[in-house]
Amino acid sequence: MSGSTLRIATYNVHKCRGLDGRLRPDRIVRVLREMEADVIALQEVLSVDSHRFESDQPRFLAEQLGFHWALGENRRLNGGAYGNVVLSRFPLHQHCNYDISVHGRESRGCLRTDVVLDSGHLLHVFNVHLGTSFVERRQQARKLITGTILLNGHKRGPRVVLGDFNEWTRGLATRMLSAELESIDIRSHLRKARTYPGIFPFMHLDHIYYDPDLQLQKLILHRSRTALVASDHLPLIAEFRLNR
Repeated sequence: MSGSTLRIATYNVHKCRGLDGRLRPDRIVRVLREMEADVIALQEVLSVDSHRFESDQPRFLAEQLGFHWALGENRRLNGGAYGNVVLSRFPLHQHCNYDISVHGRESRGCLRTDVVLDSGHLLHVFNVHLGTSFVERRQQARKLITGTILLNGHKRGPRVVLGDFNEWTRGLATRMLSAELESIDIRSHLRKARTYPGIFPFMHLDHIYYDPDLQLQKLILHRSRTALVASDHLPLIAEFRLNR
């Protein structure tokens, strides 16, 4: 964070397995360091308790960066917790994982993490990973736009909703979130509308929405040599200025 500028990123790390098929959490760490983000929302992270420190991916990534972290477990996988993670340069006040699963589909969640900025203000980060089915995403969007999750009037401070929405057209999730929050038009910042997969992109799955208390300064699709192979997604980074 430089002055009052705040860098927030979303990155689906694909269980730290790269396009070369190798499981390399250390390679994800290299990408995270390149990004120089203050708050990072990760999807598809696996935490397995074993003799290998790297198997507990959330803890490994956080400790390598010296960041605070929170895990929202959505389901069990390979004997460990699997879900969304938030890494933060700033202390975390509290966090809560909301179940937005749809019956008959893979368990999904929205991890809310309350970040304590240097100013003492809270930033509410909602890390989302929606389903792959159109009908599933419609139901999940309705769950997100409720008084329990996004419309909770007791929350004080700006909100950022970001993650892997699995939505490459303007579906219900996009329309509902755009009605409540500011939506980043990637074409006006990146001059392209496709970001996934990283090497040969043909769709746009990762999105960022934010409250008007935050002023968008810059949007970056991080395409380093390491990032192009570390996961099937590329990190998307938004640089904000906080309107006091």
